[in-house]
Amino acid sequence: MSAGTVPRHLVHKLDPGEVFLMDWRRSAPDTFTISARWPGDQPFYLGADGSYEPLLVSETIRQLFPLLCHGGYDIPLDRHLVWESYRYALIPDVLHPGAGPDPVELELRVVCSELVRRKAHPTAMTMHVELLRDGMLHARSRSRFTIQAPAVYRRLRAGHGDSAQAMASAVPLQAPVPAAESGRHRPEDVLLSPLDDHEGPGGSWQLRVDTTHRKYFDHPVDHVPGMLLLEAARQATQAVLHPHPALPVAMETSFHRYVELDAPCRIDAQLIPSGLVRVTAHQNGELNFRADVLPGAVPLV
Repeated sequence: MSAGTVPRHLVHKLDPGEVFLMDWRRSAPDTFTISARWPGDQPFYLGADGSYEPLLVSETIRQLFPLLCHGGYDIPLDRHLVWESYRYALIPDVLHPGAGPDPVELELRVVCSELVRRKAHPTAMTMHVELLRDGMLHARSRSRFTIQAPAVYRRLRAGHGDSAQAMASAVPLQAPVPAAESGRHRPEDVLLSPLDDHEGPGGSWQLRVDTTHRKYFDHPVDHVPGMLLLEAARQATQAVLHPHPALPVAMETSFHRYVELDAPCRIDAQLIPSGLVRVTAHQNGELNFRADVLPGAVPLV
């Protein structure tokens, strides 16, 4: 990426090529404007037709969380950001690559609200984001997350907080479903493995977690990353609707529990009457994650 990107530690990345955010400024106490740039040379974020993958929108938004926490609110770098909910809606045109070889330039307008403070720093906030391309609104999102000190996080994780140990004990990698069925064109990017016990409409799979995949595991972590769960929801939606294309133009998610690396996680997807696909992740008999995915046109009003 360009030398103009923000420092990688401010977006919780080790690989500087994974930093998509550029300059940022504060326009009001809880309002910010950030510029971003999307590369045109990363196969993981490009579909078979050359368009950007929807996950790139969410990853760009995710990078705002640590950037503004650390840079905008002086939250220490050792704090853990814990997702509670996330939703977005996008116009598919935002995924079209640029006309030439230059990266796509974006602007993100952010308003932080519902801040909970303890002593000097926020411990929770809601972040509202508008993503603009060529001056036009192309995506909106809302996310709620908490900000945990190391000691609090260790208590939350109850013995699961050692990243190196968690990754070393990860469930062995299973064979993927066909890449085209998941909406991906590279087998190494598929997050679903077949299961034989599904009954009724929809589909069921085992979550396929490759801890050597550098896009999801840029650095050691002690649980399945939230971005991986978002992509699993997208892939499960596509698998249910295959062979019809199912671009996830909107998604509303809730994070109930951490998905651990050392136990199988079951992904279920079913069509619901509203036209959404409901995707759930269960582990050890408990609901960990849910996403309602809209595979069709959506207004941004």
